[in-house]
Amino acid sequence: MQEPSKNLLRADMLRRRQNLSPEAVRSDSARILERLMSEDRIRQARSVMLYMPARNEVDTWPLLEHFWACGSEVLLPRCCDGRQGIMEAFAVSSPAELGPGCFGLVEPLPEAALRVADPQPEVILLPALAFDRRGYRLGFGGGYYDRFLPTLACRPLLVGPAYSFQLLETLPTEPWDHPVHLVITPEETLHTLAEPHP
Repeated sequence: MQEPSKNLLRADMLRRRQNLSPEAVRSDSARILERLMSEDRIRQARSVMLYMPARNEVDTWPLLEHFWACGSEVLLPRCCDGRQGIMEAFAVSSPAELGPGCFGLVEPLPEAALRVADPQPEVILLPALAFDRRGYRLGFGGGYYDRFLPTLACRPLLVGPAYSFQLLETLPTEPWDHPVHLVITPEETLHTLAEPHP
């Protein structure tokens, strides 16, 4: 698939997500998080990297609250100012450490949250506009996660939460793409053929 076709797919997926009702977002997010938390490796993780939901993305707030209550380390990404495609991990311990960031996102505030130079998350939730059944994802095209994941010294479990319409049979891939190990929709927990890390 050429880039213009990718962009058409991005636009279609974004439109469909934006058209979700608040009730559908709440209901589907709750079912997705229930499936997520039934996975021992996720529920018991001592360090997780999440994302802050924006524009009808699957709601991750309950996960933040769960892991904060458990005393686990919660990492969130922050885009680096003036460095296109580069993000860093910050440890966040309360909503007071969050504020407006790039692209209209909620991000860790660098003056409040702690930047982690060598993050070691056991689990990473990756946002996307779509996933396929092999675990490949269609992001927004900025390459932030594609650049971030190879910098990690650890080998985390990569998880893609998705609404049902965001799970496609196949997506175009690039050599640098990192498939997720789990795609979780309201109806399905898909263990992909990507090699899970021990």
